Amino acid sequence: MKSWLRRSTPKAEPPASRPAAPAAAAEHVLKRLEWTVIRRLDGLLQGDYRTLMRGAGLDLADLREYQHHDDVRHIDWNVTARQNVPHVRVFTEDREMAAWFLLDLSPSVDFGSGELRKRNVSAEFVAVLARMLTRHGNRVGAVLHGGGTNMMIPSRADRRHVLHILHSIQAQHGSGETGPTRLRELLDSAAGVIKRRSTIFVVSDFISEPGWERSLGLLGQRHEVVAVRVLDPLELQLPDLGLLTLRDAETGEQILVDTHDAGFRKRFARIAAQREAELREALVRAGVDALELSTDADLVEAMVRFTEIRKRRARLSSGGMPVHLRQAA
Repeated sequence: MKSWLRRSTPKAEPPASRPAAPAAAAEHVLKRLEWTVIRRLDGLLQGDYRTLMRGAGLDLADLREYQHHDDVRHIDWNVTARQNVPHVRVFTEDREMAAWFLLDLSPSVDFGSGELRKRNVSAEFVAVLARMLTRHGNRVGAVLHGGGTNMMIPSRADRRHVLHILHSIQAQHGSGETGPTRLRELLDSAAGVIKRRSTIFVVSDFISEPGWERSLGLLGQRHEVVAVRVLDPLELQLPDLGLLTLRDAETGEQILVDTHDAGFRKRFARIAAQREAELREALVRAGVDALELSTDADLVEAMVRFTEIRKRRARLSSGGMPVHLRQAA
């Protein structure tokens, strides 16, 4: 029962979400986002979009032992802990910033209890951030995971390329894939094709077979990685809706439950909270930043809040030792 609830998503009537746009409508979707989202972000961030790609602009060239004249901000604390000798990262300047979007487009992201599905939220986030970056001459690429295969879109730096990525996301709708998501395959595939140091956004609901945590950590050792977790409020807590059919979006298996039963709703909420805690702990262990995007939340507010968090962390880390290590000392 526990395993079922962690992987199930409530089956309901299709929400009044925006229809999946064909290739001809991708331009319309991007224009809408440029007017309603990107313009707001431009005003709120005031050009500080680079904060979303903290650590980019430099290419990791080597690791070596720390010397007395080195900048303590360049200490690699993971390697230092393993070797018991301080090591620093040596960088070479990379004038072009590159961002990659690793998108989980498995059937579970087609769920949404309100106006938008998780897939819509993922696509809008990628389109907005990719357009903001390409306007400044930065390259963006994508690896799409769905239908049992990975599709790699090379990095480029123009608006037409953003449209291509957006249409590719829409084109993978309804792949008919069955079986559990294997997020590890997406991460391992990306590690093999992204050679230069980049900022990587892993956009997923992280409903997956276990084993992806190690791959995410390894990816973070080479690149600046941000886990963008998409979720729906109905996955965290069930309201009293009477009899409800729960359906595993990836296997098609169904079960009838009585949400009028307060005990069942409490068990569901407890198991969902446990999964939340385990997921957040896994992301902390992997050493990556996390951004949560909900289907019922404002995308602009989420991105501004995330930018502020990264700015605060950058200021705290300027003293050298990470905050969690200073607290433990």
